[in-house]
Amino acid sequence: MTPRPRPRSRRRLRALLAALVMAALVLPLSAAAQPHIPAPAPARTGPVTAATLEEVYAAHRANAAQASRMAAEHGDRHRAGVERALAAPSRSLLSFDGRGEGQVVEVLGDLARADRVAVLVPGSDTSLDTYDRFRAGALALHRRLTAEARTSTAVVAWLGYDTPGTVSAAVLTTGRADEGAARLREFLRTLRGVTGPRTGVALVCHSYGSVVCARASDEVPVDDMALIGSPGTGTDSVADLHTSARVWAARGSDDWVAEVPHIRAELLGTTVGFGTDPVSPAFGARVFTAGGGGHSDYFTPGSAALANLARIVLGETSEVTHG
Repeated sequence: MTPRPRPRSRRRLRALLAALVMAALVLPLSAAAQPHIPAPAPARTGPVTAATLEEVYAAHRANAAQASRMAAEHGDRHRAGVERALAAPSRSLLSFDGRGEGQVVEVLGDLARADRVAVLVPGSDTSLDTYDRFRAGALALHRRLTAEARTSTAVVAWLGYDTPGTVSAAVLTTGRADEGAARLREFLRTLRGVTGPRTGVALVCHSYGSVVCARASDEVPVDDMALIGSPGTGTDSVADLHTSARVWAARGSDDWVAEVPHIRAELLGTTVGFGTDPVSPAFGARVFTAGGGGHSDYFTPGSAALANLARIVLGETSEVTHG
């Protein structure tokens, strides 16, 4: 049962919602003045299997190259540069869509031969324009896994949904997460078709991405789910996730998300907030040490958070340090 918010928490949430609703009304007006960046429709490929991976990668690289040319002709040098980099022969794209804010799913490592795979699900304000920041975290985790693992590993940077803005009303509701969860379920089924059932798969879900993972949790074949910097999941406990995966949670001691009210309330006809704090005993997750980092520091090389995430992905659960 959803806990009834305390008066102070209710006032804080109402004030936050009012500010975000105002931002949601104002920001689209300024965004509407910005020119639309042209891009081609995504490449069409056949079934994704271990045998067709290289063909799929090549098709999406070609699509990214075309999108880069169109963005350059339009005068958006930043978007053109991001897409040009994605089109490089060294990049492995499972999907790419340059339209709107953009989506991309990129593989780091040899997916077909991997014994352990991590799928990173990002939070708010992640788009093609900020993709390099998200990819840097995936790359840091891949390097850590490569250095420590006695087996083959891969990391998937999954920007497969339209993330909400940090300053928006959408970031306080599950609407974008529900859309993302449907896409994540579909992707994980495709992933299992490439890797096979014996490959260990871990979801690493950051910030609003933890809401996406939670909404998909009852139907995804994964071994572990790590919620980092989470504002809540929209559920009250691990039991409510209806998953057989081990559920982990961590928050850096300098992460501002700790100040977000961990409640759910009906406001203006909409359920706002995401409920129980995932690092609280009431939620029931396996809480691990994240060190003193902030909201964007979970993949910092040498950090306790990154070390523990690598252990979770590798299935070395007894080596994880607990917070």
